[in-house]
Amino acid sequence: MTDAAATAAPIPVYLRDYEPFPFVVRGVELTFRLAPKATRVISRLTLAPDRVVQGGGVDLRLDGEGLRLISLRINGNALALTPDPTGLTIPATLIPPGEFVLETEVEIAPEENLSCEGLYMSGGMYCTQCEAQGFRHITFYPDRPDVMAPFRVRIESDMPVLLSNGNPGAQGLGWAEWNDPWPKPAYLFALVAGDLQAHRSAFTTASGRAVDLAVWVRPGDEGRCAYAMDSLIRSMRWDEEVYGREYDLDVFNIVAVDDFNMGAMENKGLNIFNSKLVLASPETATDDDYGRIEAVIAHEYFHNWTGNRITCRDWFQLCLKEGLTVFRDHQFTGDMRSHAVKRIEDVMALRARQFREDQGPLAHPVRPESFIEINNFYTSTVYEKGAEVIGMLKLLVGDAGYAKALDLYFTRHDGDAATIEDWLQVFQDATGRDLTQFKLWYSQAGTPRVTVAEDWADGVFTLTLSQENPPTPGQPDKAPKVIPVAVGLLNPNGDEVRPTQVLELTTARQSFRFEGLAARPVASVLRGFSAPVVLERAVAAEERAFLLAHDTDAFNRWEAGRMLAREVLEGRAEAGLWVQGMVRLMQGDHDPAFKALALRLPSDDEMAATLAGRGLVPDPDVIRTRRRALHLALAEALRADLPGLAAPLRGQFAPSAAQAGLRALRLAALGLLGRFDLGAVQAAHLSADNMTEEIGTLAILLENGAGAEEVAAFEAKWQGDRLVMDKWFALQAGLAAPDQTAAVVESLTAHPLFDWKNPNRFRAVLGALSGNHAGFHHASGAGYRLLADWLLRLDPMNPQTAARMSTAFETWGRYDTGRRALARAQLERIAATAGLSRDLGEMVGRMMG
Repeated sequence: MTDAAATAAPIPVYLRDYEPFPFVVRGVELTFRLAPKATRVISRLTLAPDRVVQGGGVDLRLDGEGLRLISLRINGNALALTPDPTGLTIPATLIPPGEFVLETEVEIAPEENLSCEGLYMSGGMYCTQCEAQGFRHITFYPDRPDVMAPFRVRIESDMPVLLSNGNPGAQGLGWAEWNDPWPKPAYLFALVAGDLQAHRSAFTTASGRAVDLAVWVRPGDEGRCAYAMDSLIRSMRWDEEVYGREYDLDVFNIVAVDDFNMGAMENKGLNIFNSKLVLASPETATDDDYGRIEAVIAHEYFHNWTGNRITCRDWFQLCLKEGLTVFRDHQFTGDMRSHAVKRIEDVMALRARQFREDQGPLAHPVRPESFIEINNFYTSTVYEKGAEVIGMLKLLVGDAGYAKALDLYFTRHDGDAATIEDWLQVFQDATGRDLTQFKLWYSQAGTPRVTVAEDWADGVFTLTLSQENPPTPGQPDKAPKVIPVAVGLLNPNGDEVRPTQVLELTTARQSFRFEGLAARPVASVLRGFSAPVVLERAVAAEERAFLLAHDTDAFNRWEAGRMLAREVLEGRAEAGLWVQGMVRLMQGDHDPAFKALALRLPSDDEMAATLAGRGLVPDPDVIRTRRRALHLALAEALRADLPGLAAPLRGQFAPSAAQAGLRALRLAALGLLGRFDLGAVQAAHLSADNMTEEIGTLAILLENGAGAEEVAAFEAKWQGDRLVMDKWFALQAGLAAPDQTAAVVESLTAHPLFDWKNPNRFRAVLGALSGNHAGFHHASGAGYRLLADWLLRLDPMNPQTAARMSTAFETWGRYDTGRRALARAQLERIAATAGLSRDLGEMVGRMMG
């Protein structure tokens, strides 16, 4: 980015101002002559006026930033035009009628590009990241998602492996050509060139198409690709069986890159992945790593149809591709593992990230109305809440209606750049349901609050549901939404007397009657977390304990224990009821993964949000103390059971859901055992033969103020493995004692292996700092100052990562006067810094209100 572009006054972009591009791009031919300091990019675009859009001659505006223009020609005739800081305008008077060819040659310096956007270098490898607006850093082009065209690419380089989108074409010594026949927007362009090794396999589609598969990695990493490949093959088969979607090219390539701002990117036929989401072996990857690899491989593959073949018209429609694809990868993971456990994990993540976003200064609709920097809207609201909206839609129209609508969507919009209106119209046409009110989920920010009241009289049980949609920035008043509330009823003996049915709350207040009951039932409300809402219901602790013991809905069974634990931590319920419920659960015949989740106490941040939601001021130190006390009480109650629960697994390691659940329960039990027997944890650490248990037991030692020798030994053993060392850094920053957190993090940033220019390493240390609730919010303000220092250091080089990391400050308004003043001072310091990027500047401005 040029200095002028970086310092220009930010200009918001509004959804209401959308206008179609006035030209059609019929074909793109690119030639790359790669050199670290002076790569030449030769572009040949075949364009024609869009007569429907234009209605007359207009200027041709091309996006481009940081490009040195060498030459510019139309139909072979040279033009003498000077780019501005954000692009190039060709006056209408210079554009011939009808189809024409625009040729540009530019020079860029990948080696000097440290933003991980556009074309850059990572460890000697050339790679690209073009979503959302990275292509403009490569060549002059209409860099917008509704401009779609087929691409032909020639790469000239001495690198041994040269990859791009689509199918391979001709190749020779020092060059290779690629042809992508499917029209795509520029954000899906990809190029990789480097010294890489391939882990290969093959797939035959349902219609018989042979597809060559490859996962490309640096030499030495070939042995850690098998699970990624297996996940890819399972994803391809699942998408055929569940959605009827076949792959459409001859090859599918994945490349692992060490320096990457995101998790992965769905470029057509050439997915580029953060290496931590590809490389796995039992010795170096945890069960959580395996699960994320499976999910993200699936997510990016599923984008082939929901994102690539059908893309979004403009960036305001981002949730159309991301929300739908997240929903699809959630379905896939549920089918591969456990739907109940997956649902609980998804809701935990939603509450931790998206509810926090919805309840603070960064709240925005699933489809925003405006933005300054689009990179700032790759948010949990767009992704996770977007997926929840699709889950509600599926619940309302039923499985058959959903399947019919998706088939129509793929048929009607294949090759289109679509909108939310297109998506909802498909459902209306397929099912006949009016979705006018449902559309409010896309336009209204905030988390609805649903209040439940009960009445029992003459064999009739009545549930009265009320909804409140709290004000959010720019949206003080909101209309009622359509909220599907799944409800079941249990008899006092625990039997289910009314199976799950979905109540549709469409007004501010509605009552629902259940007749013909012999006794007052116990209601199980919001089963499966049927809507992303905060449920407010006055329930006695004894009733929560009853649901924990008897609810037939796995999510609500877990939720009953979770809510009871919250009330204990708030001081509104006795600890004994929850503890005894957990003891009975541990002694029962339940999925080990479910048991492990049930034992997990609400996080410090979750408790802070709970207290703030009640109008109270959370104290991070008090929250931490109470959590540790409740954890100790549970450990004492389970003392006799813990050795059995913590027993080592027998047999060879497998990254299966069954084994992962057993290891999760074992580590949860060791965590409890460690409260009074650290020797057992140290022994488990020394005997660990997989990374899940090696890093898990190290975490338990650190949580209990021990582990110094083990930390040093772990470093000595794994200092040559970049991904494992990310875990080592994160563990120490995330588990440091509150009064030592800033000092520990400062020492980690001085470590020889702390490469702050690598996004993974930066997140491992500074992200773990912000995740250490009591440490980051220490009353001294040292955590605030330290994070602000590093954000300001990172911002000139990598504004995307700096902006995303700044969200650690979004909850600053929750806390006491002293902490608020200290946090706001750091936000003001960042905001006052000269040359601040659009990315970080927008985020800080929104957080300051």
